Amino acid sequence: MDEEQASAALGGEGARRLGSELRRLREAAGKGTEDAAKALACSRAKISRIETGASGVRRLDLGVLLDLYGVSGNERSALEELSRDSKKRGWWHDYGDTIPSAYADFLGLEGDARYIRTWQSMVVPGLLQTEQYARAVLEANPAAVRPERIDQLVKIRMERKEVLSRPDPARFWAIIWEPVLRCLVGGRNVQRAQLDHLAVVAQLPNVTLQVVPLDFGATAGACGAFVMFGFTDSPNPGAVFLETLTSSHYMEQQAELDGYGLVFEYLRSSALNPANSLDMISAIAAEM
Repeated sequence: MDEEQASAALGGEGARRLGSELRRLREAAGKGTEDAAKALACSRAKISRIETGASGVRRLDLGVLLDLYGVSGNERSALEELSRDSKKRGWWHDYGDTIPSAYADFLGLEGDARYIRTWQSMVVPGLLQTEQYARAVLEANPAAVRPERIDQLVKIRMERKEVLSRPDPARFWAIIWEPVLRCLVGGRNVQRAQLDHLAVVAQLPNVTLQVVPLDFGATAGACGAFVMFGFTDSPNPGAVFLETLTSSHYMEQQAELDGYGLVFEYLRSSALNPANSLDMISAIAAEM
């Protein structure tokens, strides 16, 4: 197995993230796959495999492509780091078949992301959940979660939080709807503890939390919950993740990414600012 194959086999989602970014950069630079193939002295099929994540990319070849696309500075460093990370085995692989492939894809996206932005209208975002709240959410969905796996899935959800506390943490921006704060997930005590936790984590320098109040009326978030991931120093999304009751998928086409980016901006403008959102969270917690 050569370096390209090993990178793709080991990194999986990381290799796909890198390939997606390389495709975006190539298109932004006005280059075709034939231009990239010529620069690497390879076939257009190989460029296609790199951009879909089916094949990894050697360090020297990555440098050639980034030169061709005019990428430098912090963005270049971020992509080089993403390339290194794509060769690492994700921590979630230790859980074996407890994690379905779709969830493994999500964990790969989350682990690689520098920016994570999410809209949630029903539950607290996973990265901000307490252990008791996470357990109550998982137990409420028997169609998707087998009871014997709940303990491990709660542990996995708690381990995910490392992306917010590692030395170079992801920037996390969550917008939630007021009903998320008022729904008694797990009962009054669990919900109050969850709100207290939100009040603490919202003050982290890399976390922004906003609440859309009920009295605002209809919101752009009627499209449903979503998570956007950015993989460079630009917050522009490189992927959007959607989840249904029993399945999930992600989108990477530029038109789709632009659409969700626009929805997020509408939600941001309709939400309370972070300080007033924190006041609302604290007030609702005091009522419980």
